[in-house]
Amino acid sequence: MKILRHEEFAEGCEASCNGPFDGKWSKTMIGYGSEDDHFVFELVYNYGLKKIPQGNDFGGVVVEINKTIEDKSDPDGYPFIFGNGSQPKVSRVILNVENLQKSIQFWSNLLGMKILSQGDNNVVLSYGSDQASLELVALNKPIQRDVASGRIAFSCPSAELAPLQEKVKTFDEKRIHTPLISLDTPGKATVQVVILTDPDGHEICFVGDEAFRELSQVDPKADDLLQQAIKEDWSDEWEAKKLNRLKNQQNKNN
Repeated sequence: MKILRHEEFAEGCEASCNGPFDGKWSKTMIGYGSEDDHFVFELVYNYGLKKIPQGNDFGGVVVEINKTIEDKSDPDGYPFIFGNGSQPKVSRVILNVENLQKSIQFWSNLLGMKILSQGDNNVVLSYGSDQASLELVALNKPIQRDVASGRIAFSCPSAELAPLQEKVKTFDEKRIHTPLISLDTPGKATVQVVILTDPDGHEICFVGDEAFRELSQVDPKADDLLQQAIKEDWSDEWEAKKLNRLKNQQNKNN
């Protein structure tokens, strides 16, 4: 995959894009092609975070690639499933759910994803034949999301965001994770997003396509920016300052 863009942020995201943290973080978009035409990964790095506990919510990623790969997981233990393909691409994302019927009602009936296939314990859905598909697999036990949990994102016309929010709010107000908000990226476009949660707490971000197409332009300097950030990573220093602040605050309280 190729580094498409890299961005640094001094503070936590208003829509918790970097999880439940409020410190310095970065995101790196990586994929087999541009964000407008391919499924891509948003890799989030929180400076100072030494451990990333994982739950049982993520089932894996299916990647079609034209060469043999022996590794079956990434460095953090996320499972990858490899299949043969003439052109490398991410073809499917797998999420685990507790109750398959409730999940189908939410993702298909409410969000409008088309059912491609369905079995006793799984369903495969998609927004189009040129899109990566989503597979929901029933574990038939509670889904536990930990701080490593991410979210799936889709772009759509900005005019559809508010009606979608109202539709989901009418269905179940608790499914609104972050109401319609504008998010800034330093030196780049400001995008509008609505973030939802499904019955198992899987987060789903819908972003306005018009501004996103500007934001998502491939940055020819992306790899250089990433390598520079890795070189200057001051996580240990950041962690020490954080612990010192907490210690001082405790001393004041005492």
